Order: sequence, then structure tokens, then C-alpha cells
Amino acid sequence: MPQTDEIKQIGGPTLLPNNAAAAKRSPKHWLGLTIAVVVVAGLLASGIWSRVRARTALNAETAQAALPAVSVVSPKQTAPADEIILPGNVQPFITSPIYARTNGYLKKWYFDIGAHVKQGQLLAVIETPEVDQQLQQARSNLLTAQANLELASITKARYQRLLKSNAVAQQDVDNAVGTYNANKAIVEADKAAVEQYSALVSFEKIYAPFDGVITARNTDIGDLINSGSASGARTDLFHISQPGKLRVYVNVPEEYSQGVKVGMTADLSLAEFSGREFQGKLVRTADDINLTTRTLLIEIDVDNPTGTLLTGSYAEVHLAVPTQASALLLPVNTLLFRSEGLRVGVVRDGKVALTSVTPGHDFGNQIEIVAGLKPEDQVIVNPPDSIISGQAVQIVQATLPGDIK
Repeated sequence: MPQTDEIKQIGGPTLLPNNAAAAKRSPKHWLGLTIAVVVVAGLLASGIWSRVRARTALNAETAQAALPAVSVVSPKQTAPADEIILPGNVQPFITSPIYARTNGYLKKWYFDIGAHVKQGQLLAVIETPEVDQQLQQARSNLLTAQANLELASITKARYQRLLKSNAVAQQDVDNAVGTYNANKAIVEADKAAVEQYSALVSFEKIYAPFDGVITARNTDIGDLINSGSASGARTDLFHISQPGKLRVYVNVPEEYSQGVKVGMTADLSLAEFSGREFQGKLVRTADDINLTTRTLLIEIDVDNPTGTLLTGSYAEVHLAVPTQASALLLPVNTLLFRSEGLRVGVVRDGKVALTSVTPGHDFGNQIEIVAGLKPEDQVIVNPPDSIISGQAVQIVQATLPGDIK
């Protein structure tokens, strides 16, 4: 029987036994196969990873696009100031409406608006025929009372002499004395009535109470005049003011109230005097903070000998009151008015933080913030009413502090 490892030739190619074919498969064959498998797996993994990265990036972009877009601004820091500028009302040192003290008709007036008058000058005359007649009647009553008093005096003296000789009774003497005393009292009362009506007649003439300027004339010849003491409508004939010295009243905010002192000087600037300042002196304060405005009322006196400044003018008052520290300025469109108080939205780490702030002066388009913010904070401009703390946002525009207008 032939051996199994013999090589047989049967009219064709040479056939190798199974163990010989396996021996022919070298390690290089297996290495190539392994590399091919690894390459295919790497290609599959790379494709899957690229798709995962693309999906992740798409999701991130979608999430970013879904965030509310906000514009932010940084607060502008102001330097501490040594001067404050406040509005002031210029008023005359003395001003008074001139009323009549008697009823009647205006007979004549002598001065119109803008006239400079001296104390005691006649301004107008009122015609009072009723008062004139009452004065005449009071004088007649006084004459009658004086005649009765004289007769009573004679009668009293006569009865007192007769009593010494017992010619009359004591009762008659007492009656005479009583009549004399009663007539004497009537005379005194009639004298008072005459003086009263004489005073009313003297009120027919209206005189200037002090040196000044007529600023208003509210009546004309023939007008019915009601006395200032009457219960009906009163007629103020004139308004007179003394402009030689002016009072300027200023409301100082509470935060500066401790810095204003009597004796301080103040500079006034008015729109009609561009580039010119007028100096005044702080003469008194109210020593009381107004509960409504939280301000301290002060008075500044300004000499105005030539009448350059007009009463009733608006003035800007410059006071040298040092402030305690610098403040921050924000546009007013950054504020949120909530039930819990004034808030602003600050962006920190991509999220909103609603921060409580304390306002200072309001300058119209900007407002002073004295507490609650830092200069480096990013404050949201025009925040929506629906914004809440912790809400994620994206910043689309940032404004530098110096760009605040």
C-alpha cells in the first residue's frame, strides 16, 4: 500500500495534501488580512465619529441660536465732584399785593406796571360815598352826645349844690350823677365811631408801603372795589415788589444737605446772561427735610442794585458742596421697574442676574447709580419685561463705558 505523503501525478496538475496547503499560508497573509480588517473598522469608526461631531456641533449651534440675544453696556464711572448745580427760583426780597381796606369805586390810579415808586407815594383813590355819610352821621351823633353830656354836667353840679342846703333829696342827686356818667360813656363811644369812620375814609387813598416796582395793576377807573377784610371776593389793586435785593430759593437733595452751611457763597448763571455769573450768599436754611421731595430748602440773597436780574427768573445755582464718592452712570433704558424695587439685568457667565440698584440724580437720558453696580458689570440695554434671573442669553453687542451718550 503506497504512503500518504507520496506525490501522485494523475494526468493533470499536481495536488498537495491538506496539511501542505495550510503550510503554504504564511504569516504575511494573516497580517494583511488583519490590516484590512483594521482599515475597514477605522473607516467605519471615522465616519461614525464625524457624523457624531457634526450632529453635536449642529445641536450646539441650534441651542446657541435659540438663546435670547441682548445688547449690553458697561457703567460709566464719574469722578467725585466739588460742585453741584441745582435749579433756583429768583424772587424779590419783599413782594406784596395791595388791597383796599374800604368798599367803593376806583376814582383814579396814578402808576402802572413797571413804575418805580417810593414809600408813601399815592397809588390810587377810591370813592366811598357811603363811608363819607357814615362819618358825617357819627360826627353828628358825637355832637349830640357832647351836648347831652354838658347838660348832664350842669344838672349834676346844680343838684350837688342844692343837696348842701337840703333843698333836694339824695335820690335826685344820684339820678343826676348817673345821667352824667351815662352821657359821658355815650360821648366816648361816639368818639370811637368817628375815629373808625375817619380811618375808613383815610383808606380811600392807597399808598405805597415800601420802595419798589409796580409789577401788576388789576383794576381800572370805575371798578367796584371790595375791601380786603370783607368776606366776598377781594380785589388786589396792585402788586409791588422790591428788586434791589433778591431771594433765590433752592431745593438741595438730602444727600448734600449736610454739606450746605450758612455763609457759603453761590454763583448764579442765567440763560439770558451767557457766560456771566452773579454771586450770592447762603443766608438761611429750613433745617428740615421735605417729606415729599426729600430736599432741604435754602435761601440765597443776591444784591441787585441796578435791577439787572428780573424777579421770577430761572437760575442755575452752583454750590461748592464736595461729594463723598464717585458714582456710575447708566442709560435710563437699562432700568427695570419691578414690584420689589428698581432692578437692572447684569450678564454673568452667560446668564442674567437681576441686581437691585440705588438711583441718584436723574439727568434725563442717563441716571446716576450710587449703589448696587460695579464698573466692570455688563448691563443689558432695553431688557424685556419677561426676563428672569438665571436665564441664559447671548451678547450680540457690547458698548464701552465711554460710548454712553
